[in-house]
Amino acid sequence: MTGQPVRQGPAAPVPVPAPEGRPPPAARRPLSRTVRAGAGALFSGDPLLRNGHLLAVSSVVSAGLGSVFWFLATHWYDDETVGLSYSALSMTLLLAGVGQLNLSEFLVRFVPSAGHHTRRIILTCYAVSAGVSTLAACGFLLLVPVVAPGMDFLLTPVTAGCFVAATAGYAVFVLQDGALTAVRRPGWVVAENTVFACVKIGLLGLGAALALFSGILIAWAGALAVSLLVTNVLLLRRAVPQHVRTSTTAERPAGALRYAAADYAGSLFRLAAYTVVPLLVLNELGVEQSAYFSLAWVVGYVFYLVADNLGSSLVVEVVHSPGRLAEHARKVLRHAALLLGTAVVLVVVLAPWILSLFGAAYAEHGTALLRLLALSALPNLVVAVAIDAARARRRLRLAVGLQCAMCVLVLGLTVPLLPVMGIAGAGVAWLVTMSLLAAPLLIRRARWLTSEPGRSS
Repeated sequence: MTGQPVRQGPAAPVPVPAPEGRPPPAARRPLSRTVRAGAGALFSGDPLLRNGHLLAVSSVVSAGLGSVFWFLATHWYDDETVGLSYSALSMTLLLAGVGQLNLSEFLVRFVPSAGHHTRRIILTCYAVSAGVSTLAACGFLLLVPVVAPGMDFLLTPVTAGCFVAATAGYAVFVLQDGALTAVRRPGWVVAENTVFACVKIGLLGLGAALALFSGILIAWAGALAVSLLVTNVLLLRRAVPQHVRTSTTAERPAGALRYAAADYAGSLFRLAAYTVVPLLVLNELGVEQSAYFSLAWVVGYVFYLVADNLGSSLVVEVVHSPGRLAEHARKVLRHAALLLGTAVVLVVVLAPWILSLFGAAYAEHGTALLRLLALSALPNLVVAVAIDAARARRRLRLAVGLQCAMCVLVLGLTVPLLPVMGIAGAGVAWLVTMSLLAAPLLIRRARWLTSEPGRSS
């Protein structure tokens, strides 16, 4: 579990110890030229690709350092402490994901053209998100004796305080990634996620040395505090003033509430798809298979984050140049397909070896699932770009409809497939769902790859 940049779907489950045992001519250029162009995009003058690739790098770095955090946690703390802390942090991220109201995407869409309204928009989103997340965390604590009696350790003053602070802080953490993306500072997203992960690991070791039962929770809350302080000083004192000085517009986000409400509704469908599937696996197949599922999901989810982050860069650039939506979207599809396609091939081939690093049982039970999830990332790229193109055009009916269909199809397929295919059934559900959604989008791409403005809902 790590601080995921920009797109904060649900936290991907962290593995727990398993029991033993027609495109334009440029698209048709030779592969060698395409590879060179993709490799140089990170350092090119094209902000669309440079920013998108930096955000993708941030996702990979966060996932890697997050794995280190939990690897060390399982060595420095006993299994019971790790399990209880993971349950608490999973709930923290879920409540923060709901409480931040998807305002990160709102910032990505409206801050690029906000001009001198930028600071006020960011701070307002911070306040609303932190407030709602705090209320959600306090409400959950009140209900712990009824809905989660096994988490009654959260009711002690220290752990309760850390839980509420981490929930509110993580909601703002998600928003600051969106704000940094919107003002074209994706390199700072990489830096702040790295700082968060490194401080978290350092505090984890300190907590273990002091034999603190709440050491894992304290490490999260402390790292969040450091990251929020450092990042927002730089954001509000340097990045925002520079953004205001270079802005050519200062638009108030007309229809912002309708946009935010519709976009939030869509994000809830996606959140449900991400969070309910692990629960279905747990309830249907048990703790052991849930452990195998969680690790494959952690790896596979990174591919989804790469597509989402490239899409965020697309939204920002389309707001700056609305007439270039089709050009930018095709460019993202082209470069991301090359990037993800290469990675997917590697994961499909190396899946058993990757999972065997965590134990032979993970490789035995999770290889098929990881391969299916990796393959599903390719059609998901088309779906993600279509959703972000709709956000940029403020045609949220398409964005919400796609996310709703995703939720219904994934859950509707997972339920009957799990008893028959085991955890691989969830992978089949994701691959079939994304393929069914991507096919009509590709066939009718002229309808959503257009620069005509749409309605906000």
